Amino acid sequence: MTPKIELHLHLEGAAPPAFIRGLAREKSMDISGIFDAEGNYKYKDFWDFLKVYEAATSTLTTPEDYARLTLAVLEESAASGVVYSETFLSPDFCGGRDKGAWKEYLLAIREAADQAERTMGITLRGIITCIRHFGPEKARETALCAAETAGEWIVGFGIAGDEKIAQPKDFRWSFDCAREAGLRLTAHAGEWGGPESVRAAIKDLEVERIGHGVRAIEDLALVDEIAERGIVLEVCPGSNVALGIYPGFRKHPISQLYERGVKVTVSTDDPPFFHTTMAREFEMLHRAFDWDDAFFAALNKTALDAAFCDTDTGARIAKLLEA
Repeated sequence: MTPKIELHLHLEGAAPPAFIRGLAREKSMDISGIFDAEGNYKYKDFWDFLKVYEAATSTLTTPEDYARLTLAVLEESAASGVVYSETFLSPDFCGGRDKGAWKEYLLAIREAADQAERTMGITLRGIITCIRHFGPEKARETALCAAETAGEWIVGFGIAGDEKIAQPKDFRWSFDCAREAGLRLTAHAGEWGGPESVRAAIKDLEVERIGHGVRAIEDLALVDEIAERGIVLEVCPGSNVALGIYPGFRKHPISQLYERGVKVTVSTDDPPFFHTTMAREFEMLHRAFDWDDAFFAALNKTALDAAFCDTDTGARIAKLLEA
């Protein structure tokens, strides 16, 4: 199986439904309404998805829960051939932005990730993410948590959530704080907010990567600017199709973006919500655009070059890709 690099993965959003149902049973929590008859996550649209996501996350209440979650998620990723992954983590869910509690959650996640690296051969790094619809003030608290734990394992800072709430400039303080702590920056944009949200994230937050970013295709001058500046898009085709942004893989703009010189990568976003895996993403892109192994190898190299990990880790992962 082709080794793969994934840069856009939400830890809670990657939780297998059976795992979340099991936690709910252990804690006598009734969240049955978020599942369909087959036991999969059930939602109507993106905004309902956010509610279901947070309901599923409500079962994760201790550092041990997150350790178990991390192992479950990495097992799924490794089965798809992922050898390096960056996952979005939020102190909003891990300890309620309390710095002491956040460090306990982070330690549990890291220990589980280290175990997975030893036993499954997959390397994980964390990107601290503030939640846009929770507001700028809470984002500042998240940024301070990120700054205190920045280093070899926590390598980036970003923002996710409802693009229609607030503006990127409202979160500038948080991004400046993270930048000063040595963290590299990404931002969700151009998924629901249109090309203007991508332009604002680049201008106001000075990010080097954009999560999704696909709606930039509606403004070709912006596409050319992204290409010229070397900004990398963390593209999640299966997510975009499942949420109805595009009707299918063949209609997805990832190929057009690539052909105009944009650096694109491929990720799953919240895989069980969208009935996908990294292996499925590669297979569907092969079917849609006839991309071959050499093309995917080039995509992996782009992803590794854009990864926020340190040089030594990058060199080690590069050897796995070459092998």
